[in-house]
Amino acid sequence: MLTDKIIKLANNTKNYGLKNNFTHKVSVKNKKCGDKIIVELVLTKGKINSMRYITESCVYCQASASLFSNKIEKLDKNNLLKLDTLLKKSFKEKVSFAKKYSFLKQLFNMDNHKRSDCILLPLSAILKAINKR
Repeated sequence: MLTDKIIKLANNTKNYGLKNNFTHKVSVKNKKCGDKIIVELVLTKGKINSMRYITESCVYCQASASLFSNKIEKLDKNNLLKLDTLLKKSFKEKVSFAKKYSFLKQLFNMDNHKRSDCILLPLSAILKAINKR
C-alpha cells in the first residue's frame, strides 16, 4: 500500500546518481514489470562502505534503493544473504526484525506483498554485484 512514508523514502535521493567510483557494479531489470536499477558499491574487506544507484522504476523500487543506500554500510555478503531470506519471508508472514534492521519494516511487510518484486530489486542487484567477483 502506497503511503506518504514510502513516497518520502523515494524522494530521499542523497545516494542517487552514479559517480563511477566503485569496486562492484551491476545493472538488473525486473522481468515482471520492467523496473531497472544500476548499483555501484564500494567494498572494503568484504563489507559495503557505500552504495550509489540510478533507477528507471516505480516508487516502491526507488524507496527500497534509497533505504538500502542509506543503511547498508558495513554489511557483508553473509549478512545480506540472511537479510534476503528474512525480507522475502516478510511478504508472506509477520517477522521480527532485529533492532539494526527495524528501519526495513516500513517497506518489507505483508501490506506490500503485491509489490515485493519491485521492493526486492535493489537487494537483488546488491547481491548480484557482490557475487560477480
